[in-house]
Parts: sequence; structure tokens; C-alpha cells
Amino acid sequence: MIQFYMTPGSCSTGIHILLEEVGLVFGANLVNLLAGDQFKPEYLAINPKASIPTLVRDDGVALTDFQSIAWWLARAYPRRALLPETLDGELQVLERMNYAVNTLHGQGFTRIFTTDKFCANPAEQAAIQAQGREIIDRGFALVEQWLEGQDYLVANRYSIADAALFYVAFWANRIQIPLPANCQAHLERMLKRPAVRQVLAEEGYGAMLR
Repeated sequence: MIQFYMTPGSCSTGIHILLEEVGLVFGANLVNLLAGDQFKPEYLAINPKASIPTLVRDDGVALTDFQSIAWWLARAYPRRALLPETLDGELQVLERMNYAVNTLHGQGFTRIFTTDKFCANPAEQAAIQAQGREIIDRGFALVEQWLEGQDYLVANRYSIADAALFYVAFWANRIQIPLPANCQAHLERMLKRPAVRQVLAEEGYGAMLR
């Protein structure tokens, strides 16, 4: 059976959603990041990067980042139509998924959630967080343009890029960062999808669904 290593409310939530969209049966393994589970020898043996999410396929191959897992799910289960049919459309999905993961998450939210990793001096941490907020605001402003006139990020069709955008918009909502109108509409649209509602309920965020 496929094994999924996740932390509720983290970037792994986006992969959890895609797993439900595909309809896979999988084993869910919780990784407590605050407790340092990601550094335990048994987890490092699976994912030496000490990161989440991790997906171990039934052939034993471990995929250890959001993008590779999402892309594999889309390509391995094409009937779910999580990627466009054209090469250019697929490339656009990958570009926008990577922007959500690498820029909004990797450069923006990490400066807010893990400020001490950027600067150990408490006197300078407010400036690091402000820089993170600037990256987030600039990032969502660009996504706002991508969403103009359409429900989803690419070709007005749901794709793996939308799952990536969802989790960073979910974070923004949780820490009360206002989203531009199109981004807010996308978040609300995603919250109506059955797979999203199921995942949020399972991960302890059912209050968002009321």
C-alpha cells in the first residue's frame, strides 16, 4: 500500500487533497514537526531531507517533495485530468505550482513561520517577517492576475497547481493575511470541493467549512 507521511495543516495538506481527488487507498503516517519526528532515524531512512510531504509508492520508491508527488499522481492517474492535455498547458501548471511552493511558501511563509532559521537575533526578526509578508503580498498579486476571468489557475480547469495554491491561501487565511479578490474566490471555490472538505475535516480544520 502507498504510504503518505504528512503533518496536518502543512504543505502536505495539498497532497492529501490530491490523494483524495485521485481516490487512492493509502496509509497515513503523521509526522510531528514540532517534536522533531522528521529527524528520527527511521524517518530519515525514508526521506534524508527531513521534510514533508513524503509519499512511498507501492514499489518502494519514495517521492520527497510536493511537486514530484503531485506530478506523479497526475501522470499516474490521467483519468482524473489533473494536468492539461497539451504540453504547453502542462508546463504552465508546473510553473504556477512551483511558484506557489517555492516562492509563496519557500520564500514568503517560511520567513514568518520559521523566522529564527533566517536570523537568530530577535532584534532583527521583525524585519525578516516583514520581508516575508512583502514576498507573500507580491506573490498573491501575481496569482491574482493569473486568476483573472477564470475559476482555476490554468485553462480554467482544476489541476495540481490549484492544490498548491490552496494550501498557501489556507495559511494566509489562518494568520489573517487578506487575499486579493480572485485569490479569495479561488479559496472559497476550493473549500466547496468534496475532497478538500474531507481532508480539512480529517486534519482538524472542520471549522473552516461552516
